[in-house]
Amino acid sequence: MNRIYVTAGVRCDAAGRVLVSQRPEGKSLAGAWEFPGGKLEAGESRHAGLTRELDEELGIQVVTARPLIRYTHRYPKVEVDLDVWRVEQWEGEVKPCESQALKWCLLEELRHIGLLRADAPVVDALSLPDTILVTPADAKSGEQPFLDSLDKVLRPGMLICLRQPDLDV
Repeated sequence: MNRIYVTAGVRCDAAGRVLVSQRPEGKSLAGAWEFPGGKLEAGESRHAGLTRELDEELGIQVVTARPLIRYTHRYPKVEVDLDVWRVEQWEGEVKPCESQALKWCLLEELRHIGLLRADAPVVDALSLPDTILVTPADAKSGEQPFLDSLDKVLRPGMLICLRQPDLDV
């Protein structure tokens, strides 16, 4: 089975909407929506590929980006190694440089617009908070001091991995 390496970028606007592009006529899966990006060239780093693809497709220059999720999706005839980045800062005006339709969507809209099946894990990753708090395996100071210290660092929407097998909460 053929394997291709693809890098894609997730950009959000000030309203929290995510940019997606529609695959144009003549490409496989034409009409489906996807996160902008494309195939890596031979010997190209993931970040360099992301930067090149977003310049070619959207006319923007990536200033800062960080990895969001990486996984493999299997189509009937090809495996896609998908490397998705969260683009935090860019320069330039987003425009459709390859005659593709562009759309800004709220996160909850992404599941209903005809997004490529391969991009579904990206929506799940975007639903998670940026930070996950992992507690120590044991609270040597006792239960109440542990809970008090936890209360000081909690923020709304934060995901917590609680490693306290003996904690009675």
